Amino acid sequence: MRTLEQLQSQYNKGGAELARGMKFGGGRGRNPAMKGKPKNLKNTVGRLMSYVKRYKLRLIVVLFCMLFTTVSSLIGGYMMAPIINRITEEVTGEAQEMSKIEAIADKAIDWFASTDLVSALIDKGRVAAISVYVFAALVILGTVYLLSATSSYLQARIMISVSQGSVERIRNDLFEKLQRLPVRYFDSNPTGEIMSRFTNDIDNIDQMLNNSLTSVVSGVVSLLGTFVFMITTNIWLTLITLVFVPVFFKGGALIGKRSSKFYSAQQAAIGAVNGYIEEGVTGQKVIKVFNHEDTAIGEFRLLNEDLRDKQFSAQFWGGVMGPIMHNISLISYGVTIGVGGALIAIGKLTTGALTVFAGYSKQFSMPINQLSAQVSTIFAALAGAERVFKMMDEAPEAPDTLEASEDEIEGHVILEDVTFGYIPEKIVLKNISLYAKPGQKIAFVGSTGAGKTTVTNLLNRFYDINSGEITIDGRPLASYKRDFLRKNIAMVLQDTHLFTGTVMENIRYGRLDATDDEVIAAAKVASAHSFIMRLENGYGTVLEGDGANLSQGQRQLLNIARAALSKAPILVLDEATSSVDTRTERHIERGMDRLMKNRTTFVIAHRLSTVRNANAIMVLEKGEIIERGSHDDLLELKGRYYELYTGLKELD
Repeated sequence: MRTLEQLQSQYNKGGAELARGMKFGGGRGRNPAMKGKPKNLKNTVGRLMSYVKRYKLRLIVVLFCMLFTTVSSLIGGYMMAPIINRITEEVTGEAQEMSKIEAIADKAIDWFASTDLVSALIDKGRVAAISVYVFAALVILGTVYLLSATSSYLQARIMISVSQGSVERIRNDLFEKLQRLPVRYFDSNPTGEIMSRFTNDIDNIDQMLNNSLTSVVSGVVSLLGTFVFMITTNIWLTLITLVFVPVFFKGGALIGKRSSKFYSAQQAAIGAVNGYIEEGVTGQKVIKVFNHEDTAIGEFRLLNEDLRDKQFSAQFWGGVMGPIMHNISLISYGVTIGVGGALIAIGKLTTGALTVFAGYSKQFSMPINQLSAQVSTIFAALAGAERVFKMMDEAPEAPDTLEASEDEIEGHVILEDVTFGYIPEKIVLKNISLYAKPGQKIAFVGSTGAGKTTVTNLLNRFYDINSGEITIDGRPLASYKRDFLRKNIAMVLQDTHLFTGTVMENIRYGRLDATDDEVIAAAKVASAHSFIMRLENGYGTVLEGDGANLSQGQRQLLNIARAALSKAPILVLDEATSSVDTRTERHIERGMDRLMKNRTTFVIAHRLSTVRNANAIMVLEKGEIIERGSHDDLLELKGRYYELYTGLKELD
């Protein structure tokens, strides 16, 4: 059994992406470990805001709602001062010396208390004047807080539409760019890495726009508004509160730095666990065949125990932030109350003013905590946005330079001295020359990595050649528009891919405007009609999980039917039968024979029995054609093909 250190080093890297939510649902919650900062902050923010700016009017309304909510909340709190002062006067019999703002609020309540509306709501003859005053004040407070709640609701509702609209546009732009990227990009970037842009990164952007952005703006507005009201209430108590602000920031920074370290360790441990789980699930048959269940259980326990320990440290330091900041806030509150009590004793502050200021003092710390809590989320979202924009900035397929006429293609293909390498320093094909007349079948055989599939990639212009020339019907390949060219080249690959949908829809993918009768006819050409009719709902059977409810041979027959429906004059068969048994292979070959009729066909095969009837067979080794001819000619030559066919030398 491997040690913990060995398991961590082997599974950390592979599971890191999974831990970030690609396959195992990292979720939409804030992840403190994801603190990567964008390299170009200004550019990233600018591009992100370009999506948000499309909703200028809504943003203005949201900002107004934020201001109204904050101000109304502060005003509501401030109106408590004259109420408490009146009650204190009533109890003690001593007049309270109120500030100018308190006096203004007091007069406003008195005026409202004397209106006919209040008279209609309360019978003054049966209650004391103080009760009328308090009732009027409560009506005003209730109205203010009701308007504040309504404004807050509108702010949240409108901001959701802004964030979701912006994210929708980002996702659309990203997917649209994905369709324009060359095959080279997908060959050089893992699928999981690409998927994480659509899931984890865009989810982080969504969370920032929907929650963090409004929290930050609202927090700043609330902080400034509270500060202004605190100063108008009492400047000396305000200065005492400000003394504790550096303590808030310093304490938050120290705890955040320490918790970040533990969260990073936790994230690495989650990656190791998830990587091990993924490998264990996909390799479950192998584990059982070799009786390694106990070993797998033991290794998983090591990783799981390590994750438990690191999660404990991370959750402890992450959870201690709130209580510590809360206690600092209580200390500030206690000092403020103590000093305020002394000011009341010497007649420099009213009881109501101290009550209101105490509320502001507690409220002042909330935006600071709120802002510090959003920093990691914002940086994670901006880092994700930078990765999304980087993908959007990838160079698309080179544009078609010639406005070629879309004449009907017959299928006369010529390769002349073609040289190609996926990277300049490593040549894959060297001086390849061959031709195929319309209706001919050309086969490629040779060792793995000899360049067989590369030839077919060049025909589709998935890649452009380094030198030489490829022509179809006498015209250079580059003179055809890519979409027109690919409509005229059908492919049947070794790895079939079926989309979620009905059998009918999957076959129709070969030509979207095909009628149902044409789809059925294509299925008959591919020898797929009989097994389709045996399915529960025939052509209406829904396929899920890449056709998991079908056998490999049945999936391949649907792939052949799709190619047959396309009516393309050029056909590429890339090891189409290598993953099926011999009986199924013969069934598929019957479908392919019908499919290849009257089409120029290029066949790549490991099973040499499938290429015996080819017009010409090309034997490739290390990117060069070392032998060519018919099946019989190559056997008489007794060279490399003879060795492969007779089993004297196996294919690598």
